[in-house]
Amino acid sequence: MTKTSLAYAKINMSLDIVSKMADGYHNMKMVMQSVGLSDEITIETEQGEGIIVDAGLPFLPGDERNIAAKAARTFYDYTGITGHRTSIRIVKNIPVCAGLGGGSADGACVLRMLNDMFSAGLGRGTLEKLGAGVGSDIPFCIAGGTSLVEGRGDMLTDLTPIPQSYIVICKPPFSCSTPELFAKVRCGKIRARPDTEGMIAELGKGDLNGVARRMYNVFEDIMPRGASDIAEIKYALLDKGALGAVMTGSGPAVFGLFSDEALAEKAHEGLKSNYKECYLTKTVERLDLKC
Repeated sequence: MTKTSLAYAKINMSLDIVSKMADGYHNMKMVMQSVGLSDEITIETEQGEGIIVDAGLPFLPGDERNIAAKAARTFYDYTGITGHRTSIRIVKNIPVCAGLGGGSADGACVLRMLNDMFSAGLGRGTLEKLGAGVGSDIPFCIAGGTSLVEGRGDMLTDLTPIPQSYIVICKPPFSCSTPELFAKVRCGKIRARPDTEGMIAELGKGDLNGVARRMYNVFEDIMPRGASDIAEIKYALLDKGALGAVMTGSGPAVFGLFSDEALAEKAHEGLKSNYKECYLTKTVERLDLKC
């Protein structure tokens, strides 16, 4: 059997770190949105055993250390399906180590695809629970759309879909260590936090300007020295007509939110001359999966 599908990136419209939990993980509160920037995944199964991944990048593992392979193993272990050698080929379009959830998107896509290929009948809720054991952003990436994401990423609340918007994403020429950033977090000393409830209310009203005004990411306040590109990209996006601009996830990618496609295209053209990894995309609605 062979199947090809798309794995959609995610952006954080807001990101707050509420507290540190007893297990050492952090309690998050985020409004997340899926976008059209995507990896292309092809899965081929044949008689045999083993899971291999070809992501086309030498620094990404091709064995079960890869999040896509971990997702496949989780699916097979849960369903009890055996005897299928599984090859996963990933055409990477989502930049890695950018805060866009590329690995999580791939893992979620693999779970959806195998569920379809084997007619396993697993509902959205089950796929999200399986995904939570593989990676923190995978539960959201199962169906995507517009969601409030809390806890370790395993508590999802569907929100009113954002009005279709155009997104310009720009990744500076460096990466950030998520564990190092979390190690710097002192929840009680966070001075500025996003107005998450206000953003949810604006989504309910369909007010894109109101949503944009409330975009905020607490990680921006603890970025290491030398990350000045983040502020520069934000200012450039706002100067070119973005309703709002913010870093996504643990960075360093920054995105601008546009209601006007022509303005978004112009901003993209202006930024891509200075930044190699610059993308023009748009918001994607929640996938219609059975609960």
